[in-house]
Amino acid sequence: MSKSFRDLQVWRKSIELTMLVYGFTTDFPRHEIYGLTSQMRRASVSIASNIAEGSARGTRKDFRQFVKLAHESNCELQTQLVIAGQLRFGDPAKCEAAEKLSHEVGRMLGSLSNYLTAQIKTAASGPKQPQLTTDN
Repeated sequence: MSKSFRDLQVWRKSIELTMLVYGFTTDFPRHEIYGLTSQMRRASVSIASNIAEGSARGTRKDFRQFVKLAHESNCELQTQLVIAGQLRFGDPAKCEAAEKLSHEVGRMLGSLSNYLTAQIKTAASGPKQPQLTTDN
């Protein structure tokens, strides 16, 4: 885990997703500023934030937990994008672009979680310690 979170492709894609969500929600009705607009923006920001915070925790287990939180926020955002689309809020092309990128980020988070899980299992099994025998 010597890399910075800034080096992670999934973190960069999450930032890109946040920018798309902010652009998409700009066109939402004014009365949604404290509703769906706020929820979607917070969920999108949470994705990249959890990746960054988890990478700074220092252990693979902690990092994996925060990657899972990021994945949960991404699922929340995907649900909100569907709702926004059905309510006909914002530009449909922007919604589609955000949905597409959100699905890509979701796949990347799943892969990162699987990688971290494998690393945790490998570390847990670790090198076998030689057994000391006593022959008396």
